Amino acid sequence: MRFGLFGTGPWAHQAHAPALAEHPDVELVGVWGRNPDKAAELAGQFDAQPYAEIDALLADVDAVAIALPPDVQAPLALRAARAGKHLLLDKPVAFTAAEADEIAAAVAERDLASIVFFTRRLMPPVAGFVAEAAATGGWREGRVDHLGSIFVGDNPFGQSPWRKESGGLWDVGPHALAMLLPVLGPAVEVAGMAGPHDMTHVLVRHESGAISTLNLTVDAAPASEREETIIAGEAGVRAVPAAEWAPTEALGRAIDKLLAAAAGGPAPELDVRFGAEVTAVLEAAQQAVTSGRTVPVRRVG
Repeated sequence: MRFGLFGTGPWAHQAHAPALAEHPDVELVGVWGRNPDKAAELAGQFDAQPYAEIDALLADVDAVAIALPPDVQAPLALRAARAGKHLLLDKPVAFTAAEADEIAAAVAERDLASIVFFTRRLMPPVAGFVAEAAATGGWREGRVDHLGSIFVGDNPFGQSPWRKESGGLWDVGPHALAMLLPVLGPAVEVAGMAGPHDMTHVLVRHESGAISTLNLTVDAAPASEREETIIAGEAGVRAVPAAEWAPTEALGRAIDKLLAAAAGGPAPELDVRFGAEVTAVLEAAQQAVTSGRTVPVRRVG
């Protein structure tokens, strides 16, 4: 499958470009970026061509991989879907549920394949845990502590303007929800409160009646950094196992699932419709934090 890569930042360098270039069933055709010099530099590293025009790259490929901020990704993903291209998107899909829903609808209308890059969910230990927990059922609660510290040292993600503005809710919140929604069920309403240093606390009521708690930040004190997901219910208390941080490997698995779906196989669990569900919960959480009220979650589709 011929891919075009959109984006030239740290994530495109660390994950997207190497995973696409190394995959035996993929041809990385070209790279487009908002900075033409960076696009040329990244394309040159992986024997691809830099493209100055979005439509020119779309015309030469079967699928797109996007490593851009959500507000840039959303209209580009919709444009690509309307052009009949399969989608490999980053999380969150968009900053609004309406935009994400529109992309999902365009994908469905054209019978396209799609997947959203929820990194750790694609690693076998985590994927296996989530599948087993969802099949077991009977869960009454969940908790995710995802506290990172990206604004210290030379962390390249700390230079990202959208992460500085939108914080942990939108950056690591998608990962938390990708763990919880398949196990506890769809979210129906959300409450939230924000503290200092981007600390966001979210309560989610799920359709099953279960309640989950999300504690999220990307500006934690380095000594307090942690990542832990726990579910509890009739089967006891279970913790999601640790998984190696291997973004290129995880993206390779995402590409495998996208290729299989494009060849007529089942839609990936982490497709753009699921990404739209995650976006709807995040949007409701943002509104809950701002308003101080419990906010219903918009239904996707």
